[in-house]
Amino acid sequence: MAGGGGDEEVTLLGHWGSAYVTRVRLALHLKGVRYEYVEEDLRNKSDLLLRCNPVHRAVPVLIHNGRPVCESQIILQYIDQAFGPPTLLPADPHERAVARFWAAYADDVLGAPWEKAYRARTEEERAGWMRRVVAATDALERGLSECTDGGKKGCFFGGERVGFVDVVLGGVVPLVHATVEISGDMLFGDAGRTPLLATWLQRFGELDAAKALLPDVDRVVDYVRMIHAKNAAVKASAN
Repeated sequence: MAGGGGDEEVTLLGHWGSAYVTRVRLALHLKGVRYEYVEEDLRNKSDLLLRCNPVHRAVPVLIHNGRPVCESQIILQYIDQAFGPPTLLPADPHERAVARFWAAYADDVLGAPWEKAYRARTEEERAGWMRRVVAATDALERGLSECTDGGKKGCFFGGERVGFVDVVLGGVVPLVHATVEISGDMLFGDAGRTPLLATWLQRFGELDAAKALLPDVDRVVDYVRMIHAKNAAVKASAN
């Protein structure tokens, strides 16, 4: 990748199956930052990861010139400020606040129940959480409409170009496609219910950064099914 500075030392600790890690990699790619990627074994976490993130002991962790930064959205904002253009967050204070709002919504209202569905131990429990995920996309569609004036100003949350919210959501694109195969839930891809998100999904997948970094959907399907089977086995053993 093109450099983010001649003497910059940038390392990213991650795991290929983490959407939070993928969003950070997308941001680094869009910024043209050279970095070393270190794949973590989450069942046997490295001493480096535990030293750099002793509170949550989780990926992603960005290490810039020896100093760690944790939590994916905080990392994205750090990357936006620490490295050169293009910027991810808009310059206008109100537009910046709106972007942060929808980024928080993506994690708190959409992502949180999705994570619970991902970790559910029964099909009934999983279906209940997924209904909340599907419902959350309706407001996200309205948010995309607000940011683009109904699609007149582009197809991304950043308008004609990718912005902060797009990168936040970009990490889940493979999981969106995998979910269709696993459960049939369309989420962003239903052109009848969420036409702007359906266009967003297609256009985001066409980006060079997406083609370079997004995990293979079949691999994600296998990974999710493995997690489902593991959680179901834990449930069965508890009974």
